[in-house]
Amino acid sequence: MDSTPLLSTTDTIDEFTNNQGKLLSTGGWNSAFFIIGVEMAERFAYYGVSSNLITYMTGPLGESTATAASNVNLWSGMSSLLPILFGLVADFWIGRYPTIIVASVLYLLGLGMLTFSAVSPALRPQQSSDGTFTTPTTFQTAFFFVSLYMVSFAQGGHKPCVQAFGADQFDDNEFAERKRKTSFFNWWYFGMCFSTVFTVAGLSYIQDNIGWGFGFGIPCAAMALALIIFLLGTKTYRFPVTINQPRLPASDECQFDIEKEKEKEEKENNFWAVLKLFPIWATCLIYAVVFAQSGTFFTKQGGTIDRRIGATFEVPPAALQSFICLSIVIFIPIYDRVLVPFLRKLTDTPFGITMLQRIGTGIFLSVISMVTAALVEIKRLKIIKEYNLIDSPEIMVPMSFLWLIPQYIIYGMADTFTMVGLQEFFYDQVPDGLRSFGLALYLSIFGIGSFMSSVLVSVIDNVSRRGGGESWFSDNLNRAHLDYFYWLLAGLSAIQFIIYIFISKCYIYKKKNI
Repeated sequence: MDSTPLLSTTDTIDEFTNNQGKLLSTGGWNSAFFIIGVEMAERFAYYGVSSNLITYMTGPLGESTATAASNVNLWSGMSSLLPILFGLVADFWIGRYPTIIVASVLYLLGLGMLTFSAVSPALRPQQSSDGTFTTPTTFQTAFFFVSLYMVSFAQGGHKPCVQAFGADQFDDNEFAERKRKTSFFNWWYFGMCFSTVFTVAGLSYIQDNIGWGFGFGIPCAAMALALIIFLLGTKTYRFPVTINQPRLPASDECQFDIEKEKEKEEKENNFWAVLKLFPIWATCLIYAVVFAQSGTFFTKQGGTIDRRIGATFEVPPAALQSFICLSIVIFIPIYDRVLVPFLRKLTDTPFGITMLQRIGTGIFLSVISMVTAALVEIKRLKIIKEYNLIDSPEIMVPMSFLWLIPQYIIYGMADTFTMVGLQEFFYDQVPDGLRSFGLALYLSIFGIGSFMSSVLVSVIDNVSRRGGGESWFSDNLNRAHLDYFYWLLAGLSAIQFIIYIFISKCYIYKKKNI
């Protein structure tokens, strides 16, 4: 087994600068601790909003299930596409460090506005004694969505830059550092999911039982903590000398022409290096569609069944998503410290399996997750018929929430492979100066996937309603057919997996300078 400790604090490399441009030897796990901490606090804030958003939209905002699911997918999609813009800004203009700080301030503003929209009587729909809400005014709805998209906008600048900046703390030109960088991506995702376990479980309970003011205010406080943690680590950070360094002036006209020709050639090489990633990007889109379901239909599905623990406590539907994160938190240490060393001996590959093999394993598991979800939904509908509850959606279905746990656990295992694999792949395979953009490309998979999910839900909803039929996504989930939707996604994922195998076999990895 690799003798490197879980998180060593003695790793250093040279030829990096601090934020004043002076050469130094810092970074490594010393800096990674701060940056992983930042990600944990930021993801706490983000998932504190996103994980239970469909409940807010179908509750205080009074939207239908299909409309709310589409709106959540559109917002999630925008959150995953905006990093493309900010990745370019960071890589070509202002750098990752300043982008993170600006994005953090905007993040705080958006979350503050969101909290204000939930506590101000003028900005939130009023709740009557029977638990129903008044119809929100146009201004109330507009203020909420402006606040929500401010969070999306800011997250687009924060997410790719923090992760790229974290990976920059390890030298890609030293083999030992590359191994630690692979481990960094694992522990980065571990930290993020460890934080999310508490977010989804705790905040969804607060939002459902105490109030949305606290439910949105706590994420705002978490984002303030993220900014403080990031600033505290400033003196330890590495700033690669290749990032945002001005070119030396040409000594004569001939030298200037040579420099211009080199710059043109470099731009062309960068273009083709990014373009060759597109087939891998495209063959992961259906995985992103599957990924979008945990925060929408999985949550609505869980809201219909028996979630009681003991005599009084009832698990909030959104809290069931914590089983995804819990699965990841358990499996990542096993993968990093047990499975990788074991596979390293079998495959003679330093990293156990290649990045593309890791991504493909997760795609296969996503097929299994959708098949499991479909079978569980069939079981739920069968129980509904047995107890004659089809037209009684207000009555809890006598089916334990434990039935849903397998689909969440398999879903989490798929994420451990595919999500971490995609992060490392799109960071590693782009040109060195485009790494924020590379991670933004990875995030854009989930942006496009969310949009695709939104369109797919809308089209199926409209088609299934024709001729007076019942929508697959009926507001009365006892009459809906989420099982049909899950089978469709399982089939599309299986086709995607086959195509991915052929595409990945043709891919040629970027050469390293070691």
